[in-house]
Amino acid sequence: EDSSIFLNAINSVDRLGPWAMTFSFSRANQSSALKAWKGKKENVEAAQKALLARAQANSEASKGKYVAGSQPSDQESLYVKNY
Repeated sequence: EDSSIFLNAINSVDRLGPWAMTFSFSRANQSSALKAWKGKKENVEAAQKALLARAQANSEASKGKYVAGSQPSDQESLYVKNY
């Protein structure tokens, strides 16, 4: 969720050029899906839904149109101090 919110904030600011600001969100996308999956076959559908939700959120954020909390998320920050 944090990544989507930050990316949205970046893309909500008027820019001088025609390009969109994006970044690699693989960790942010995968985190919710991996937590939902837990390595269990019966959780595959839930993991796919979590991945789709994060992809949708980041797609909207890359256009500056994401509304925080509008897509499901585990809400856990991925920040690692001194990484």
